[in-house]
Formats: sequence, C-alpha cells, structure tokens
Amino acid sequence: MNTTMNSKLFSLFHFLNENRYHNKRVQSNSYYRFLAPFDSLEDKLYSALHHVANTQSQPKIDILAPFFQKVYSNKTQLHSFKTFIDFLTDKENDVHNYESLYYGMLRQKGWGNKTSALFAKTIYHLHNGAYGFQNSIWDDAPKIIDKEEKIFLPVDAVIEAIFHRIDPTIKWNFHKINKLLQHNYSSEEMEVWDDLWFWGFINQRGSGLTREFVWNESKYWALLETEKNNAMIEEIKLKSLQFLSILNPKQ
Repeated sequence: MNTTMNSKLFSLFHFLNENRYHNKRVQSNSYYRFLAPFDSLEDKLYSALHHVANTQSQPKIDILAPFFQKVYSNKTQLHSFKTFIDFLTDKENDVHNYESLYYGMLRQKGWGNKTSALFAKTIYHLHNGAYGFQNSIWDDAPKIIDKEEKIFLPVDAVIEAIFHRIDPTIKWNFHKINKLLQHNYSSEEMEVWDDLWFWGFINQRGSGLTREFVWNESKYWALLETEKNNAMIEEIKLKSLQFLSILNPKQ
C-alpha cells in the first residue's frame, strides 16, 4: 500500500471512528423501522431478509423467489443462529460466526457479495447491543466479532467511487477493497468501515466512478432515517466538510 493511500485510509478510519454516533442513529432508526411491526422470530428474520435483498438497485426477483420459498417453508430451521447457518450451508458446521453467515448467504441464488455482507452486518448490529436491540432475533447470535473471523464490507458503487478517488490507477471492486482493508484492519475495525457508505452517499453527486465529491444535502433529506432539524443538518454538513477534506485535499 503506497504512502498516500495509507495516509488517506488512516485519516478516513480515524474520522469514521470519531463520528460513529451519526450513522449509528441512522442505522438504529432503519432497524427499528423494519423490526418494530413484528413480534415473532420468523417474521423479524423475514423482514430483515427482505429489507436487505431490496437494497439492490435491480433485485433479481425470479431468482430470489425460490430462496424465500425455501426459507418460508422451513421454519424449524430458523429458530437459532446456529441452525440458520446450518440450513444455509446444508450441513452441520463446526464454527458459527458472522463469517460463516456471510458465506452461507453467498451460497443462495440471488444473493451476491454485497447483500451477503450487508445481511451479516445487519444481524451483528441487531445482536451486539450497540444499536438499541438485545437478542432481537436469536439468543445465540454472537455479541462480539471473533478476531479470527473475516468481516466483509458491503461494497457498492458509493464505496467503489471513494476508493477510485483515493487511487484511480486501480480497478476497485468488492474483493480488492475487502482484501486491502482486511489486511490492514482487525475484524472489529472492519465493522467501523461500514460507516463509510453513509458519509460517501451524502457527499457524492452524479454517478459512475468520476462522480463529484461534495456535500449533497438533497441526499441527506432523501434518507428517511436521518434527523431533519436544522441544528443536526448543520452539524452533519460540518462533519461532511471534514470528510471531504480527506478525499479532496486541495479544497
């Protein structure tokens, strides 16, 4: 990793770690919205699965349908974190953690790297106690990330564009970004990197890898879960200028 990239990643990680409060509120509001209407374990899990599957810009409905049919018709396999992972992998596993959940989801048709990583991260957030939920679906889901397991960042176009801005000579994708971060950051630190999407989304305009990096208040307003009072918007704007100064050092 070259010196410039190393410096920018260090600065970005420090910024994300110092400002976790903001995205944590957004994430907590999102989780509450898709969990609150449901009481049963199964319904909460179904809601989480549907929510994540539909974060895709063009979900492959015909391919996803058999997966959901399988999940809905095997309720006895959903009653614990352990049995759900075994259900996904069609075998009894020795290890049941968020890495094995990711790989189990990745085996399902219609689920790709990003959505599998996003689902694993969502389940972790719903059980680690930091987002206002306690054992929200399963009693046996780990509350901490094991230092030996790999945690994957749900990389999409927003995050690819950020890494393109950091080093445009590399053709960034899910695998290259995760390989770089996993090599330089611990499993627990990888979860901090998940906040990158929030700050990237509200500070981009346009599309493609050459999109403009600028505070985009319209995108902030477009997110249902953000606080819409003037004081918070001003605070987020000031924080965004810090974020942008890392990616746009000449500004």
